[in-house]
Amino acid sequence: MEISAVSEKLKTLAKMGSFRVGKQLHGHVVKLGIQSLQIQILNVYVKCKAFNYAQKLFDEMPVRNVVAWNALITGFVDCSSNYESNLFLGFSYFRRMLLERGGPDDITFNGLFRGCIELKDAEIGRQLHCFALKLGFDLSCFVGSALVGLYAKFGLVEDARWAFGVFNVMRLEGVKGDEFTFSSLLRASSTWGSCEPGKQIHSTVIRQSFNIDVQVSSALVDMYAKNGNIGDARKAFDAMSIRNVVSWNTIIVGYGQHGKGIEAIKLLREMFREHLNPDEFTLASIVSSCGNVPSANELMQVHAYIVKLGFHPFSSIANSLINAYSRCGSIASASKCFNLVIEPDLVTWTSVIRAYAFHGLAKEATQIFDKMLSYGIRPNGIAFLGVLSACSHGGLVKKGLHYFKLMTNDYQVFPDSEH
Repeated sequence: MEISAVSEKLKTLAKMGSFRVGKQLHGHVVKLGIQSLQIQILNVYVKCKAFNYAQKLFDEMPVRNVVAWNALITGFVDCSSNYESNLFLGFSYFRRMLLERGGPDDITFNGLFRGCIELKDAEIGRQLHCFALKLGFDLSCFVGSALVGLYAKFGLVEDARWAFGVFNVMRLEGVKGDEFTFSSLLRASSTWGSCEPGKQIHSTVIRQSFNIDVQVSSALVDMYAKNGNIGDARKAFDAMSIRNVVSWNTIIVGYGQHGKGIEAIKLLREMFREHLNPDEFTLASIVSSCGNVPSANELMQVHAYIVKLGFHPFSSIANSLINAYSRCGSIASASKCFNLVIEPDLVTWTSVIRAYAFHGLAKEATQIFDKMLSYGIRPNGIAFLGVLSACSHGGLVKKGLHYFKLMTNDYQVFPDSEH
């Protein structure tokens, strides 16, 4: 087999995550004495999460270039969601890279910034940012987009705006971005409360023809929706030539969060016609928005979809259903939804307590609260507010005083103006 054919085969195996065949091919490459394919074999092991094999091969490499270092560093970062130790391994390989006089590039820093987000450590991110600037990566699209995402994730708006300013400089100097760059920038600008930065990115996206990319277009929809412009979010959605589940979920959640339940349900029906199914978060958002609709008919239709799709046991769905039925005036349906939850959490208990309080059913609210305590669930300020509100509206003064003392003395929940 020629080297080019083996190279293509290794690329395919990396995409497929085929460890067994990759290991066999590695043995074949070793027998042939081909060292030029070591990085591609390393990539196969990393993509297959076979890090023991990846580290062994890496240590055997006579020369390690930045591509080899990046394969391990970004590999460990990308596989850290279930194994936090992988994050520390990624950073330890970066340190080793520097000690061995290896030179990081924009891909290295992009991976490390994503690692900082996983670690929830903004300070390490700042230190890396300073180091990246020192090495001259301040005008890299890859680094800039990761920085915007990093600072926005930690709520450091001014830092995110500064990083966005760097993107504007890059744009003026004609530096081109990619789909990852634009998606990251749009996600970050979703948190700023204004569409203006996002509109600037949108115009650049169109000029560079990235508006045909599903990932970028979905991020555009999300940006407009989260910044309060559901009209432009819908225009961006309608302009998409290809839509996937993420695209549909994004626009439906957008309508749901703006309290436009009827429009969200219409889109849900269209989504079903495209033979696509929503996720748990989307359905919970639609249910919540249905609570703003005077009639419970729409809510019952969505509830039927939820049961059909098998999402009814999810606590987030149950909590949304309890709240929505309560706001629509159907406390019986809210109670029924609560009774179907196998293991209600604090939010579920609080939802039904507040539902009973909202409908003036003080006795039922206090009974549910007491039952929650008997299950060992520790109430928070919101749960106490629900039961105190029920006592206030129901004229249960002694009960109210009992719960107030319980709140402050036993659970050390200190009252605010609402309590």
